[in-house]
Order: sequence, then C-alpha cells, then structure tokens
Amino acid sequence: MRKLPFGAFAIGIGVIAVLIAGVLYMQRTSRIGVAGEVLKVRTAELSDGSSVAVADFHMRNPGKFFVQVRTVTLVLEDKAGNRVEGRTVAELDAQRLFEGMPVLGQKYSKTLTERDRIHANASEDRMVAARFEMPEAKLQDRKRFVVRIEDVDGPVSELSER
Repeated sequence: MRKLPFGAFAIGIGVIAVLIAGVLYMQRTSRIGVAGEVLKVRTAELSDGSSVAVADFHMRNPGKFFVQVRTVTLVLEDKAGNRVEGRTVAELDAQRLFEGMPVLGQKYSKTLTERDRIHANASEDRMVAARFEMPEAKLQDRKRFVVRIEDVDGPVSELSER
C-alpha cells in the first residue's frame, strides 16, 4: 500500500480551512441583534419608596436583517451583581414624566417601544424610562444599568452603561 505524502495532506487541510473561513466571512452580518451603549442615565425620586431612571442609549443593527422589538427593559445591576428589573414606562407616560419632573431635564430621544423596527445597518439614539421600587440613593449607588432588548424571534441584546 502506498502512503500519501505529508505535503498533500497539509494542502488538503489548508483548502478545507480556506473554505470554512470563506463561509464564515460571508455570514458575518447574518446575526440578529443590536449593539451599542448606554450614553447617559438620569434618576429622580418619585415618592419615599420608589424612583425613576431614564437611560439614553445609542444602538446600531450591524446585521442584514431588521430587528423587531418584543420587549425593552431597564435593569439595575448593583455592586454585588444582583439584577433588579424596572417597570418600563410607555412613551406617552414618559412625555408626561418629563413635563412633570423638570429635574430630569430635556427629553432628547424617542422611547424604544414594543413592535419598533430597527432596520438593517441602521443606527439610532433612543431612550427608555423605568420605575424602580427603591429609593433614588440605591439607584445612584449602582454598578451599572443595562438596557435589555428582546427580539420577536428570540435573540436578546444587552446594552451596558460604561
């Protein structure tokens, strides 16, 4: 029986590696999800035991398919690593919140809501507001806020505060 030279084997492995790399390169934009970061977080006290947080964030969809939002939540991560999910405020209520609480400042961006579409290769600035059943001091003494965006098809993206 004749043995194949090692060189022919190495060339075959090289050709297979190049084919796999080509397929992965062509599929690089086929993922579903958004990327980005939380730019600014504003907090205010609502009552003795509750407060509100408003997160302004920049997001981009690097994929070649649109993302349709199922849910948007603002999550507080404390210094111990525990996560508390806030109750998301609707767009109309967010407008009223800014009118009634001048301490929050100006409303810069539109609220990201359910059924919003983030088009392929698009980039946008949005915001989300949420109520937390804790004093404002606990919101101020945090590790970070995370904006959690769930797609209708299942993938979840998290945009983190710096």
